[in-house]
Amino acid sequence: MGNRVTREDFEWVYTEQPHTQRRKEILAKYPEIKTLMGPDPHLKWIVSGMVFTQLLACYLVKDLSWKWIFFWAYAFGGCINHSLTLAIHDISHNVAFGNKQAKWNRWFAVFANLPIGIPYSASFKKYHIDHHRYLGGDSLDVDIPTDFEGWFFCTPLRKLLWLFLQPLFYSLRPLYVNPKAITQMEILNALVQFSVDLIIYYLWGLKPVIYLIAGTILCLGVHPISGHFIAEHYMFLKGYETYSYYGPLNWLTFNVGYHMEHHDFPSIPGCRLPMVKKIAAEYYDNLPHHQSWIRVLWDFVFDDTLGPYSRVKRLCKLAKES
Repeated sequence: MGNRVTREDFEWVYTEQPHTQRRKEILAKYPEIKTLMGPDPHLKWIVSGMVFTQLLACYLVKDLSWKWIFFWAYAFGGCINHSLTLAIHDISHNVAFGNKQAKWNRWFAVFANLPIGIPYSASFKKYHIDHHRYLGGDSLDVDIPTDFEGWFFCTPLRKLLWLFLQPLFYSLRPLYVNPKAITQMEILNALVQFSVDLIIYYLWGLKPVIYLIAGTILCLGVHPISGHFIAEHYMFLKGYETYSYYGPLNWLTFNVGYHMEHHDFPSIPGCRLPMVKKIAAEYYDNLPHHQSWIRVLWDFVFDDTLGPYSRVKRLCKLAKES
């Protein structure tokens, strides 16, 4: 293919993100896609089932040895917790109860947050809007690694370490790249989360709390599901900044793999994104996409042309708040 991805800097572009224009074209040609927008009536029940499954698991693991705590955290609980972070992603777009019930969505995200063990949902919502509005935006899109990450994590061993530390970087990077005032919802999210953590500790001891938090940290690091972090926007082919994945792990991740479709239509819930691809097939079928998240992680670590610098960056003008 000729074009190799440089590891000395990001891929700077001076054009708008591709999703804006593609959205306009698709809606002009297929206006029926608007009917896919709106809440997913099943999401609240699926998420509730996952939350209560984890609470049951807390009771079941309370007397296990520590090695089995960490085994089940990685093999089972962490998968549910990672899936819940992606449910929170969907809920941040108001697809649980619709745009007219924004507060219901915010509080339901706090409920979905409970098994994760660490307050997450309110802060995610605050920054995720910018990820869509200013995709790749310098100092605006906190999904982009810092210059230090790009410079330091440039060998296979260091990139593997970076993958293990992804939960840490995702938590701390916004505070450095684009610090924002703490919101009331973030305070409430933390109060509810830590209260439930304390109740679980009071009822069943420390092991269930460690089970929840360890599962979250481990499965947001080096884990097959975590391949989506790299697959979504890391530039595996020069000139392409968003990629979809159409494999079976979408069943566990609320179709987050349909990522080009999601950025084109963020108000369409994950369960309906396959319909977007089906209706507007000519806009997606010929775009590069991933076949395996495990292969994505492998290539990211061992391909010298890939690393934290393999991201498209652009300068964005701040949009006026309505």
